[in-house]
Amino acid sequence: MQPINKVPLTLFDQSRSSLAIGSALLRVTLNCCRLAQSHHILWSHLDLSQVRPRSERQPRSLLKTCRIGKTCPTISRLIGTVVQNVLAKYRKYLEFLGLLLLAALIIWLFGRKLDWAQVKIAVQTSDWRLILLAGMVILVAYVWRATRWRVFLAPLVTTSFNEIWIATTVGFAAIFTIGRFGEVVRPLVLPMRDKRVKPAASFVTIMIERLYDFISVALIFAVNLLWFSPPDSSASELTNIRIAGAAMVILLAVAVALLIWFRSRSASVIGWLDLKIGGRSRLSGRLKRALLSVLDQMATALSVLGQVRELALTIGLSLLLWFSVAFANLLIFRAFGLSFGMSEALFVLGWSMVASAVPTPGGGAGAFHAATGAALVLLGVGIDRAAAVAIVLGLVDFAPAALFGFFYFLRGDVSIARLRSMMTVSNVEHAVEDERVTLAGNAKPLPAAAVNE
Repeated sequence: MQPINKVPLTLFDQSRSSLAIGSALLRVTLNCCRLAQSHHILWSHLDLSQVRPRSERQPRSLLKTCRIGKTCPTISRLIGTVVQNVLAKYRKYLEFLGLLLLAALIIWLFGRKLDWAQVKIAVQTSDWRLILLAGMVILVAYVWRATRWRVFLAPLVTTSFNEIWIATTVGFAAIFTIGRFGEVVRPLVLPMRDKRVKPAASFVTIMIERLYDFISVALIFAVNLLWFSPPDSSASELTNIRIAGAAMVILLAVAVALLIWFRSRSASVIGWLDLKIGGRSRLSGRLKRALLSVLDQMATALSVLGQVRELALTIGLSLLLWFSVAFANLLIFRAFGLSFGMSEALFVLGWSMVASAVPTPGGGAGAFHAATGAALVLLGVGIDRAAAVAIVLGLVDFAPAALFGFFYFLRGDVSIARLRSMMTVSNVEHAVEDERVTLAGNAKPLPAAAVNE
């Protein structure tokens, strides 16, 4: 016979007399022999139906299961899960707080050396009639923007100008309030109000619109450099400025040509990327799917570039939009007594456009004012007057659309609760990655790589 092994186990014995005071811990020694027959175990007043497997028992304390000085995997995973849940829940608020702090830092750096009394005097002595006229011109620029968005959507879906106007003004009111994170508001508001518009079509056309804006402003800025003559500049500096302008024009022309080429060869390009990019891991597979889906949707939206009428119309509306903004800026310069021409206005516009991409609340607050003020200083304007012009310019560029947007919010044309529920990361990712974008009256299937991934 084999030696007897003693296995100590901890069990809970519940008796009738101890129900009022809880469970008593008993230590029972179980003796068993290694025989072919079943074990004979004596239990003292124990109901086997109340004994749960060890895996189902709740630990008395997670902390007691870990030895001192050693890492507990259970605690680490628990803490990691809690931290991830908290970050996911409050991510938007933390990012907004971070951008507010960034804007405050930039504004402090921008204004710490200013004589704010002189800034106030410059604002008070400006011609407010010209500033109001500039605001009306900016409002016309938003009309051009909404009209251009409707043209972008035309190959995909038919919608009314009124719905696009409401979505445009509400979207820029959100950008003015919460910064560039408000970019998602505009493509979400339009499908909310017009059921014919899919969120995917709305997002893709906004992406094409931002591409148009970048190329338009960069091209106008580059061409303007070819004859731009800043004050107190030497011959060598003028030569360098013109060389930089010519280089930018060439690069932008190449970029536009590549976009047109991609539109005509999108299927082969996406198929080649599908073969070359591996998707073995979960993360790489998701990134691959997102890239292929975005490229396919961009190719569908770029179909407007393949039609001469729509191409000419969108280019013309882009020029009307940005020359309207430049003319409004010129009116503001004149309101502050600056005898600038259109060339100087376009030069400042290029700087302002780059800085407005910084996603701080207030329409790029801080970065916009610092870049605009720096451009004016380069043109020979005093730093205090430049700061005053930059502050008024930022308000005029965003306030007209923001006022309309807030009006539509207050009137109830847009449900804030529903908009907040749609502004989740999962909804935006679904609209960009998963929804199909098709041409109106001519369904265009997604490549197999994007569908089967």
